[in-house]
Amino acid sequence: MQPFRYIRAHNAEHAATLLQQQDGRARILAGGTDLIVALREHRIEADLVIDVKGIPEVEELSFSPGEGLRIGAAAPCHRIYRHADVLHHYPGIIDAASLIGGIQIQGRASLGGNLCNASPAADSIPALIVHSAICEIALPQSRRRVPVEEFCVAPGKTVLGRGEFLASLHLPPPPPGFGAAYLRFIPRNEMDIAVVGVGASVQLDAERRHIRSARIALAAVAPTPLFVQEAGDALIGAEANEEAFARAAEIARAAARPISDMRGTAEFRRHLVGVLTQRALAKAVERANK
Repeated sequence: MQPFRYIRAHNAEHAATLLQQQDGRARILAGGTDLIVALREHRIEADLVIDVKGIPEVEELSFSPGEGLRIGAAAPCHRIYRHADVLHHYPGIIDAASLIGGIQIQGRASLGGNLCNASPAADSIPALIVHSAICEIALPQSRRRVPVEEFCVAPGKTVLGRGEFLASLHLPPPPPGFGAAYLRFIPRNEMDIAVVGVGASVQLDAERRHIRSARIALAAVAPTPLFVQEAGDALIGAEANEEAFARAAEIARAAARPISDMRGTAEFRRHLVGVLTQRALAKAVERANK
């Protein structure tokens, strides 16, 4: 492994200042499940590794009915899917957090790290998008907020600039009649990369018959995780049934821009988008009715 300096940051501002001083030659260590491998294999280079795990806000995992859910960028997956409030209010996040790697990886890996890795096939990103998550980005002397659907700009690239790092994720409190789900297709039963992933969320009306709002997001079918707003908008006012799900699925399928590779053809991926969108919507509605 290449040599580098290691510093444990005191707070978010300290970490951002160190990043700014290094002019692109520093990396943030949260879980490290991607970073350490990339450094070892010389896929990335760094003069400085900044450990943010000891910063309280970056490790925070808290929920309140008024403010919603706050997930620190370094909060590991195993804490997320074992948290009672996340289990109850954010089932789509549980779907994703429990799929990232295996048990050992989930002891270290974080949703923040998965997001910053900016893989088009990341499991956490569609789930975060359909839960309307907002990124809080720390700078040396300020903060800025960016919706998750705008965070990834290319494979492996994000909106983060010099002296910026992801401090936390904020998810609004779910309204009455809300449900969400994330599903993926993989060749193996576990520890594989999604050939296609689909996240869906719905809010039903008071009678639990019609859809008041919906969001649909896709993984592994475009250069970045894809928020298909038009597919969700097409469901507004519709009765929550298979016919409506099929219409939204067709819009999502048309929006996909997959490639063919050793893991599947573009045609196969488009087919999966349609199938998984319908299933994710059905699961979201089922959860909204509980």
